[in-house]
Amino acid sequence: MLDPREPLARELVRQLRDRGIDDPRVLDAIADVPRDRFVPPSQLAMAWEDRALPIGCDQTISQPYMVALMTQELGLSGRERVLEIGTGSGYQTAVLSRLAAEVYTVERHEPLSRAARERLEGVLGRENVRFRVGDGTLGWPEEAPFDRILVTAAAPDLPDALFEQLAEGGRIVVPIGSEEYQQLHVIERRLGEPVDRQSVACRFVPLVGKEGWDGHRWRIVR
Repeated sequence: MLDPREPLARELVRQLRDRGIDDPRVLDAIADVPRDRFVPPSQLAMAWEDRALPIGCDQTISQPYMVALMTQELGLSGRERVLEIGTGSGYQTAVLSRLAAEVYTVERHEPLSRAARERLEGVLGRENVRFRVGDGTLGWPEEAPFDRILVTAAAPDLPDALFEQLAEGGRIVVPIGSEEYQQLHVIERRLGEPVDRQSVACRFVPLVGKEGWDGHRWRIVR
């Protein structure tokens, strides 16, 4: 019997391919992860559409295109230890868990982290993800260094703590900018220094924490 998700997944993958996503492993992961498991019941009708959706706590599940693009920019081979900042619903986490050896994910909202963990471990049976509730701008220092770091919220600048936890030759993908406008940055660590390449314009919720914005306004924390 045909899984009703299959035609929806195929159509989404077609759209992503048309927009320049060409890593077959990334496309397979997008097709395999049931996005409808990661959205609230009120959003089920739009679960497979290429759009961001609200998930509570003033957060969103990113549009599949941005998930695919950021994952593709990481350049994963399957051997990496990845730090994700902003677990959210766990959708991006689930995609990473299929493409990396280990995923460490940090979320500041405990209800979101708890629900994501239940989905990934209880429903999808993923065993290579570790969860933490806390200030994502500070990373996960005791587990560093990481081969890749993915930040799923908009930072005013590259958080120093995250760059310090990036392994030599590693890569961090992070949206940087203001409330109105951000650019996706792909930053590699070469001889201890950041080498920055800009990708696409984007718009994310703010990265809140000691090395980000404050919790109520788009204002840099000092």
